[in-house]
Amino acid sequence: MADRLGFVGLGVMGGPMAGHLIAAGNDLVVWNRTPGKCARACDLGAKIADSLEDLAAQCDAILLCVSRSEHVQECLAQLTKTAQPGTLFIDHSTIAPPVATHIHADLKSKGLRFVDAPVTGGSMGAQNGTLTIFLGGEPTDVKEAIGIIEPFTKRAERVGGPGSGQMAKMANQIAGAGALIGLCESLSFAKKAGLDTAQIRSLLQGGAAGSWAFTNYGDKILNADWSPGFTIANQRKDFGYADQAAKEIGAAIPCTLLVDQILAKLDEKGHGDWTTAALYEEMLRMGSTG
Repeated sequence: MADRLGFVGLGVMGGPMAGHLIAAGNDLVVWNRTPGKCARACDLGAKIADSLEDLAAQCDAILLCVSRSEHVQECLAQLTKTAQPGTLFIDHSTIAPPVATHIHADLKSKGLRFVDAPVTGGSMGAQNGTLTIFLGGEPTDVKEAIGIIEPFTKRAERVGGPGSGQMAKMANQIAGAGALIGLCESLSFAKKAGLDTAQIRSLLQGGAAGSWAFTNYGDKILNADWSPGFTIANQRKDFGYADQAAKEIGAAIPCTLLVDQILAKLDEKGHGDWTTAALYEEMLRMGSTG
């Protein structure tokens, strides 16, 4: 097990995850592009690195939780300059599966180790330490990674070799698209039918129509609260990776692409920072205009 951990990316997800590592007694060094986001981790006992190179020089294992493929690559370009041989990188970002595979091969050639470990469970899962994590990589590296990330996981499993964690995350996002549109379509129909949407949400949530989306997004829809959570921009980023992966393996994902098309309308109106549950508003407008 690593003696000192590094954590890069202290946003909505990464911040609470880092907090759980500190609470579990880990010696943690952190870095974030916006330094102010390190304050909470610092208050809990983390050390703030002066740079990515400084962080890598101090740590045996480094966790990343940033946004896009290129952001992971940019961070690793700096981190690998000073990382010690054998350093384990655990990437919790959602990135394109081929990029994860390429990173694994590149780091291996440099005597470093890489596990793609995207997460699901949302911001509440990060706060409560109940994330599900899909891990792709060498069996021994994944086993070590699972031991490190245990403080913020409900379930963490190896799903295959390099890149497989990201492919599993794509499957997760595809399923999530169906649940999201099911929720928004159902409640927009109920509203137009003159039903009590709060009552309908409660009734459906407890039956066969219930889902994670009904439980976690229902209140946001009822209160017209479009604060993230998980943003439309990030969701569409993931759908882009899923579309690319689906084309490469010959899979059909029509529902996912439909959800992306509807979210695109909100994105184009400047609402990319809204929660994905705002799909409900667009569903209402679509019905009104036929």
